[in-house]
Order: sequence, then C-alpha cells, then structure tokens
Amino acid sequence: MTQAELFFPRPATPPSPLFNFHEPSAAAAALEDTEDEPRDAFSAKLIDYPHSSADAVRVAEQRFRRELEKQLGADVLPAMRAFQNASESSDTDLTKREIALAARWVKAYDAARTAGFRDLGDTDEAYFEVKAI
Repeated sequence: MTQAELFFPRPATPPSPLFNFHEPSAAAAALEDTEDEPRDAFSAKLIDYPHSSADAVRVAEQRFRRELEKQLGADVLPAMRAFQNASESSDTDLTKREIALAARWVKAYDAARTAGFRDLGDTDEAYFEVKAI
C-alpha cells in the first residue's frame, strides 16, 4: 500500500456481474448430484435380546448401524454378500476382492457389535441381524 492509497482511498468497486452469489453454478450443482448417490439400504435388528426395553434396543441398533456404516461406508451390502459367499464356498471359488470384502466385513461387524452391545449388559444369546431392504 502506498501513501496515496492510504491517505486518498478509492471507493470500493462494485461486485462483478459475472458472479452471482445467490445461485449455484452448474459445476457446483453437478458436484452436489454426485454426493447424493443412493447407498444400498439395509436394516439392522437386535435378535434374542432377553430384556424388553424398546428404547435400549432402538439405541443399540442405531449404534450398530452407525458403526457398520463408519467402518464400511457404501460397501456394507457388498461386504455382507462377500462374507456369505465366502462362508458357503471354498477359497478357490472367490475373487481376491470378495476375500478382502469378507475380511473387512468380519472386522466391521465385530466393531459394530461391540458398539451396539456397549450399554446393554447381559447379551449372551443376542446378536444383530443385517438384511438388505
């Protein structure tokens, strides 16, 4: 900044008409569309829980689902299917991707189960069932 700019400031220039700050650009709209890609829908249900507290069950199911989505992201159903395929067939019938997804499912399910059962207490026979909807 020079002394002339300091002591004799110029008036602010009006905003450029090329930019409209109220409407998103076409590029921004295209990015928003890709972020909202539909994920595979699944349900998680707590089975064989001996206590009948509906609120506790609902919270546990939400925690389980949230942790499963955190671990696997959009790969929840593909990983579950890969695990089911791996448990029903031999290793030679599976692709490397299916084996990797099945291994991720085991780790993610264990972490989600731990998160889901965190505040439930006695849960020897209870388990979470995951189904595609």
